[in-house]
Amino acid sequence: MAEQKKLLRALAGETQDVPPIWMMRQAGRYLPEYRATRAEAGDFLSLCYNPELATEVTLQPIRRYGFDAAILFADILLVPQALGADLWFVTGEGPRLSTITTEADFAKLGPVSDIHETLNPIYETVRLLSSALPSETTLIGFAGAPWTVATYMIAGRGTPDQGPAHLLRQENNPLFEALLARITEATIEYLSMQIKAGAEVVKIFDSWAGSLRGEAFEKYALEPCRQITEALKERHPDIPVIGFPREAGDKYVGFAKATGVDCVALDNSVDPEWAAAHVQIDGCVQGNLASRHMVTGGQELVDDTRRIVKAFGNGPHIFNLGHGITPDADPDNVQRMIDAVRGG
Repeated sequence: MAEQKKLLRALAGETQDVPPIWMMRQAGRYLPEYRATRAEAGDFLSLCYNPELATEVTLQPIRRYGFDAAILFADILLVPQALGADLWFVTGEGPRLSTITTEADFAKLGPVSDIHETLNPIYETVRLLSSALPSETTLIGFAGAPWTVATYMIAGRGTPDQGPAHLLRQENNPLFEALLARITEATIEYLSMQIKAGAEVVKIFDSWAGSLRGEAFEKYALEPCRQITEALKERHPDIPVIGFPREAGDKYVGFAKATGVDCVALDNSVDPEWAAAHVQIDGCVQGNLASRHMVTGGQELVDDTRRIVKAFGNGPHIFNLGHGITPDADPDNVQRMIDAVRGG
């Protein structure tokens, strides 16, 4: 039964002796079986849009490790592509997009109502996963947060400081806010369709939230997350939402209450004892082991894992990394982490 799934129990506010565990980017290049399936697909985007192969790579870490949740294999930049942006990936360098820096660029984007034509294969992957996953495994859908997605759409690529997006925000704020509103609306529709297809939880990834300061954080990280969460809760009141405003620092405090999310995911820049005292008091938290431990391993991995479990042990907690696992990680270290969490 759904209510017996460990991850859903944590999201409902239950404190458990052993927290549920999953891992950001758990389906990925650190696994040899993923690399084999990716080669079969031909390239990254072809893998994302192939429901059978995307289902396979989503299931691979569940078979290998028995995580308590599977997260849909997709990419946050599929939404801009569905809106009409050109998207391609450069080997060794990452994504590239056509840029939105003028009103003329923005005018080329399509309406939100058209996104599903492109994204239907993603919903099919969710449907396949919903029936293929073990009964105890929770299925998580996701999308990028509007600010983070906008940074890529404005710059045409990832940047160290999100400078192009900050510049547009300051120099042409009406255009910037129009783009953010379009992404917000599309994200609501995208996540809602994932839920209809079988996602039991959705997560909003704001990877670059930390570059927003003061009022800008409230306006462009917190508020879009609140709008998305509110709209989803109206349509799907029983579906929990996880928010991840990465590197928000002290802005993590009160984030759950301000946005309505059921869980706040924490990056590893915040101390777990501090987060337990200031963030977990409002409900479930997720995190926050440093990803480097999946590369370096050793006793430090075990000690830090146990410290985090202990720090969050008096409230609802989902164990995870503070950021996605990296391609150079050792699969054996993932098992060591799981054993440390589960007491093995």
